[in-house]
Amino acid sequence: MSKRQLFNVELRPTVGSRFQPTGFPDIGNALFDRPLGDGTWEQALLVESAQSMANRLEGTAWDDGIEVPMPVFDGLPYVRVMKGDDYLTSSRTEAHRLASAFVKDSSLDGENMKAVIKERLRLKEDRPLSYREIAGGVFALDPFSLIHGVFFAEAAKVWPGQPKIARAITGMIEAHDVRRAESGGVKKDLVRHAILKGQGGSAEGYGSIPFHRTEWTAQRIVAMFAIDIGQVESYGLPDSATSLLLAIARWEVATLLDGGLRLRTACDLEVAEQGPITAGDGTELESPDTLAVEIRRLIDECGGSLGTGAPMLVEWDGGGKKKP
Repeated sequence: MSKRQLFNVELRPTVGSRFQPTGFPDIGNALFDRPLGDGTWEQALLVESAQSMANRLEGTAWDDGIEVPMPVFDGLPYVRVMKGDDYLTSSRTEAHRLASAFVKDSSLDGENMKAVIKERLRLKEDRPLSYREIAGGVFALDPFSLIHGVFFAEAAKVWPGQPKIARAITGMIEAHDVRRAESGGVKKDLVRHAILKGQGGSAEGYGSIPFHRTEWTAQRIVAMFAIDIGQVESYGLPDSATSLLLAIARWEVATLLDGGLRLRTACDLEVAEQGPITAGDGTELESPDTLAVEIRRLIDECGGSLGTGAPMLVEWDGGGKKKP
């Protein structure tokens, strides 16, 4: 059985009792029936998906204002994609991390990044994938890809074996025993009081337009996080590196909860519990400040396994369509 650290955190709306859940094309809000374990069911609602929570967890570690990692992560390598002297994107912010099109279509000192990654992960034709060598190579390129997952899905001749690392941390928010809260409003036009033939109408943004809105209330709103300790240990990294990855994962959870969860305009949530947050095994979730001290210590301990610790500056080639 894989070892996991599970945190279930009770939330509540910051203002009022209603909230706006996530929505999906064609289906809208994600309603489902939740089994209660005694043969009965209750209506539940997905408030925030695992995909969105992954983005929010990763976002805690990046300073959007100045486009650099948060200071606590100084000394951890990552790939920084440039276009001339201008910052473009990075392996920390791209959806596919190290396997992003912007990363693999860049060059490092004139060498294509596909070849660089192939060499760093020790990928070879006619040889089984070495999971631990791959993990070690990824750790030296960007350790966050070992936490949030990466899939090197290029043709086999480019990246033999197309190695894949699953996400080691998963989060989501659910609301249990939910009820609809119907309301509405009107978008007012204080200038154009009536729409006449030949004038711009609602399609162009004119006119007063009534609308309806469906929000929700719930008996419980719960944020759930799972950190797969067994997966991180399976990478075969030194103890200091394994501890570093797990500390980063806990820091992301603690920072996300500590800063509040303003998910959407009408979905502003906060932790409802008083006192420390504990995992199912009784482990207490440390504060972001406490974890930051541990992370700094572990970065120093990792030393050479992090390479130079500096961001790898690569030049994007423009992403043009390649000739066959």
